[in-house]
Amino acid sequence: MLPRRLARLLPGMILFAGAGGQTAAQAPSAPPRPTPQNQPPTIVVRARSVIVPVTVKDSHGQLVGDLTKDEFRIFVDGVEQKIATFSSDPVPLSAVVLLDNDLSQKVMPHVQKSLTAISAGFGPSDEVALVTFDQFPETVSDFSFNNDLLFTKLKRLELGTHNDQVVADPTTAGPLINGQPAPSSAGIPLHGFQRYKKQNALNDAVFAAATMLKSRGRERRKIVFIISDGNNSGRNNHTFDQTLHLLLESDISVYSISVVHSVPVGKSVLQRGESELDKFATDTGGDTFYGSREDNLERLYSDLTEQARNEYTLTFAPDDVPQDRDYHDIDVHVRRPGLTIEARHGYYESAMAR
Repeated sequence: MLPRRLARLLPGMILFAGAGGQTAAQAPSAPPRPTPQNQPPTIVVRARSVIVPVTVKDSHGQLVGDLTKDEFRIFVDGVEQKIATFSSDPVPLSAVVLLDNDLSQKVMPHVQKSLTAISAGFGPSDEVALVTFDQFPETVSDFSFNNDLLFTKLKRLELGTHNDQVVADPTTAGPLINGQPAPSSAGIPLHGFQRYKKQNALNDAVFAAATMLKSRGRERRKIVFIISDGNNSGRNNHTFDQTLHLLLESDISVYSISVVHSVPVGKSVLQRGESELDKFATDTGGDTFYGSREDNLERLYSDLTEQARNEYTLTFAPDDVPQDRDYHDIDVHVRRPGLTIEARHGYYESAMAR
């Protein structure tokens, strides 16, 4: 064990044990962190507590930031809980920016031109990773506090468009001879609308992002920042429920920017007609923003990170809740009328025991 007086003599250095138990010193390789005087507030989390970030908006969709602890009420499985800690201070972010790499040719150029604006929403206290996805997620850059690096990665990133595989169904196929498409001098014709086969594995992409965020500290707000059209191929290794379980047990919220205004017919439709993209956000206490043009997207990037950073943070230690199940419902209410509340829908008891 290193003597305390020696530790005091080596501020800002990383100490490690070498062969034979000897100790060596090495300068840290990570980017410098904010100094104590400008260090942003952090979330204080007690043992066996549940963190509940809460967004409150008025009837015009504007954030409401003047609520007090006494105006909030939290219920677990219908039983009111005592709020242990309350904060309305901004919180540093740990974020995975998840970019859909299989957008339509109509939308993709707008997203491409807006990418560098994503970095403007993050500050020096935020750590950000960048991941693209279609059939598989691909890490472009790991977590870093270096905003200039994020800007450079986004500037150099070239988003792809459709997979070049085309699906011809009975309504679009051309004439057949002995069960085979009839050839022509121009090749094999495809009549009607040619549909590109989407390969997006949305569940797997969110699962990968959640896995990256899982080990980040609970004193930070952990978010998945998705830009996507919401298409989901169905060729996922992880189900929606498995992915949601990982998000909730890891205290991660999903914030999505949907580049389409309606759910594609027959795709990504769950209960109440919601897509997986919307449902991940709703169930984890995040939010979904809608926009597809460059100017709108740039504004939404800033709105998204501002909202995530400035949520209220409530914690509670579960009391008098049923012990016969792992998952428990959470309901958050405010006493002030006419407000809309966005908060996680539940937590897992097993996650608290880790």
